[in-house]
Amino acid sequence: MARHNRDGSGADQRGFAYQVSYQPDWLRHVKVTRVLQTGRQSTKTLFRNPAGCQEATPGGRVRTRIASPDQGLDFEVAVTDMKGAVARVRVAFMVVNDKGEKEEVEFTLENDLLTPVG
Repeated sequence: MARHNRDGSGADQRGFAYQVSYQPDWLRHVKVTRVLQTGRQSTKTLFRNPAGCQEATPGGRVRTRIASPDQGLDFEVAVTDMKGAVARVRVAFMVVNDKGEKEEVEFTLENDLLTPVG
């Protein structure tokens, strides 16, 4: 039986704080990618699930919410995955940076938790 979402937190490359609400038996980690001023991309692990493996079956529908009030960023992704085959979900979110320009921030949610042995 699927368990209720848990809450976690993290910070990105620029020090912005994030809250993450996640399904503990589905989400392994969240990575955040930004384009730096030099034009290069920077990817950082924003949040890693502290559980090393699943304790229960995730269920057919999993939800992940990511919020950063300082950036006006708040979204939720719900995935219906009856066969447990979804490995990764990417979300691109447009924020307004300190120069008043729109900037894309990409989040990668990965499902790769180990299944319990036994």
